[in-house]
Amino acid sequence: MDLETVADELYRLRPEEFTAARAARMAEARTAGDRALADRIGKLRRPSLSAWAGNLLVHESPGEVEPLLRLGEGLRQAHRDLDGAQLRELSRQQRVLITALSRQAGQLAAQAGHPITEAARHEVGNTLRAVLADPDAAREWASGRLVRPLAAGTGFPAMAEGTAPAPPRPAAKTSKTAKSTGAGKAAAAERRRRLTRARKEADRAARELRTREKAAATASREAFAAKKKWDEAQQRVSDLTAELQHAREAQQQARSAERTARERARTADRGVREARRKADAAAEEMQRLETPEQ
Repeated sequence: MDLETVADELYRLRPEEFTAARAARMAEARTAGDRALADRIGKLRRPSLSAWAGNLLVHESPGEVEPLLRLGEGLRQAHRDLDGAQLRELSRQQRVLITALSRQAGQLAAQAGHPITEAARHEVGNTLRAVLADPDAAREWASGRLVRPLAAGTGFPAMAEGTAPAPPRPAAKTSKTAKSTGAGKAAAAERRRRLTRARKEADRAARELRTREKAAATASREAFAAKKKWDEAQQRVSDLTAELQHAREAQQQARSAERTARERARTADRGVREARRKADAAAEEMQRLETPEQ
C-alpha cells in the first residue's frame, strides 16, 4: 500500500464515504508499522461535491483528459496571438465543450449514486474554465484529487463579446520600415499557422467529445436497463427464497406428522396383535369347555 494508490482510491469515492475509508486505510498503515504513511493519508482532505464530480471526469472518463488539456494549450496560445473574431470563435467552442463536460460530470455523479445540484454543476464548469485557462490548474485537475472547485476568475485575457483588440499604433517611419514589414508578415503567417493548428485541435476535441457523449448516453441507458433487470432478478430470488423456506417448513411439518402417524400405526398394530392373542385364547377356552369330558 502506498500514498498514490490510497489517494486514487479515496478520491473516487463519494464524499460521504471518504472519511470512513480514509480512517480504515490509516489503521491499515499503522497495523503494518508505517506510521509516516498513516500520517500522510490522514492529511488527505475530503472533497466537496463539485470537486468530486470534477474528479470523476478524470477517473471514469480518462479519454477526456488529454484532449481537454491539448485544447487548453491551443486556446491559451490563440488568446495571446489572435484577433477578436478568431477569439470569439474559439470561445464559442470553449463554451460548447465546458457545457458538455459539465453535463457528463453530472451524469457520472448520478450513476455513482450521488446526483449533484445545478449549483455544483456550475462549479464544475468553473473548474473546467480554469483548466483551459491555467496550466497549473490543468495539472491539478488532471491528478483527479481536487478538494475544492477551481476558480475561473483568472483565466484568458479579457475580451468581451462584440469587442476587438485595440488597433496597433502607426509605426514611425524609419529606414527599417521594409524590414519591419517583412517581420510583421512572417509573424502574421506564424499566427495563421498556429490558428489553423488550434482550430484543428478544437474541432478534433469537439468531435471526440460528441462521440464519447453518445457512448456515455448509450452506456447510461444500458446500465439503467441492466439495473432494472437485476432488480427484477433480485426480487425473483427473494420470492423463490421465501417460497423455498415455506416449502421446507411444510416438509418439516409433513415429516413430523408422518412420524407421529407411523408411531400411532405401530401402537395400533401392537393392540391388534394383543387383541388377536386374547381372542385366540378365549376361543380355545370356549372350545375346551364345550367338549365333554371322556
